[in-house]
Amino acid sequence: MSLDIFWFLPTSGDTRYLGKSDFGRPPTNEYMRQIAVTAENLGYDGLLIPTGSSCQDPWVTAASLIPVTQRIKLLVALRTSISGPTAAARQAATLDQALHGRLLLNVVPGGDATELAADGIFYTHDERYAAADEFLGVWRDLLAGDTVDFKGKYVHVEGARNFHPPVQQPHPPLYFGGSSPAAHELAAKHVDAYLTWGEPPAAVAEKFADVQRRAAAHGRKLRLGVRLHVIVRETNEEAWAEADRLISKLDDEDIRRAQENYARMDSVGQRRMAELHGGRRDQLEISPNLWAGVGLVRGGAGTALVGDAQTVAARLQEYVDAGADSFVLSGYPHLEESIRFAELVFPLLPGKKPVTLRDQVLTGGAFDVRASKV
Repeated sequence: MSLDIFWFLPTSGDTRYLGKSDFGRPPTNEYMRQIAVTAENLGYDGLLIPTGSSCQDPWVTAASLIPVTQRIKLLVALRTSISGPTAAARQAATLDQALHGRLLLNVVPGGDATELAADGIFYTHDERYAAADEFLGVWRDLLAGDTVDFKGKYVHVEGARNFHPPVQQPHPPLYFGGSSPAAHELAAKHVDAYLTWGEPPAAVAEKFADVQRRAAAHGRKLRLGVRLHVIVRETNEEAWAEADRLISKLDDEDIRRAQENYARMDSVGQRRMAELHGGRRDQLEISPNLWAGVGLVRGGAGTALVGDAQTVAARLQEYVDAGADSFVLSGYPHLEESIRFAELVFPLLPGKKPVTLRDQVLTGGAFDVRASKV
């Protein structure tokens, strides 16, 4: 079985250290393009373009990558709380046409009430998912070519149509991640692929089973995936040293402020991430080679697989055994780590081609011994 391996576009900025850093990189469009082109050349299947108040706009960012990419798919945030389904359908169809069928959409009802309030949205947790249910029902019908009249509690359209269909029929595939019962039910009813943040494999297997059970009740079956960071080096010792270095500039006050901020959110997934480490530095390996240090100060996906290539590939296989066929990965800095992961781990993954001349003798000069007839 071939795996889909996606990389991540850091549209809120990049860094070599979490927390305070003298090595931060702004999310310029030139840097985003550099990461995208590198990921495509390395053989990654897709790029996740995130959303949030600190991120650049994902749709504009995706459009900027059209001239510099040809194959890689773009997984773009579809915000169901802050957009209407008719305009969003038109945007999706237009971008899918421009990408010649390379668009994927990541459904985001929103996990931070404070952030949503800044956009003028004041839904409770379950209201966000109820609104997303109505939104996606209308959105899917529009892209299937229907004229839609619908009056619900959150969405009301009359005579809505989408005149220019997307390349992918009936619509670009929908991805989604969420941990609450309401989120699982939304996934079961509407999306094509369910993603979870990187919890221990047994916990991920439980979430996968619940989502698939709910999907079966709707006569559906979903693809499954995991969102993780990776820290891979040539040896396990080097990888763990890099994990320690990544958080070496954090102090206790940085962690306290970050954890207080995340505790105010009503996201079940964010709460589960926080519970993995409890804000403590001394219990970060929560499962073999699964490290929760990223989540000390980063919201969202907060765990990383740490180890040498063989170890990381083995841990990925544990998620595959639980049902995953897709992984959305990231690492710091994102440009260099995308190269390192592809060079070291791709040769060990099904369906991925090596990107290095492994086992060949190279000198890196004009008189490389490969050319020698001696």
